[in-house]
Amino acid sequence: MNIPELSTALANVNLQNQVGIAVLGKALDNTETVGESLIQMMDRSMELSVNPAVGSNFDMYV
Repeated sequence: MNIPELSTALANVNLQNQVGIAVLGKALDNTETVGESLIQMMDRSMELSVNPAVGSNFDMYV
C-alpha cells in the first residue's frame, strides 16, 4: 500500500466534493433569485392590469 498516493487521492476527492458543494450552493442562490424575480414580476403585472378585479372573484349559481 502506497500511503502518499492514497493521501493524495483522498485529498483530491475531498477537494472535488468541496467544489461540487460550492457549485450547488451558487446554483441554489441563483434559483432563489430567479424565483423572487418571478414573484415580483407577477405582482407588478397584477398591479398594472387594466381590470385588476376581473378574474379575482368567482360567482357560481346552481
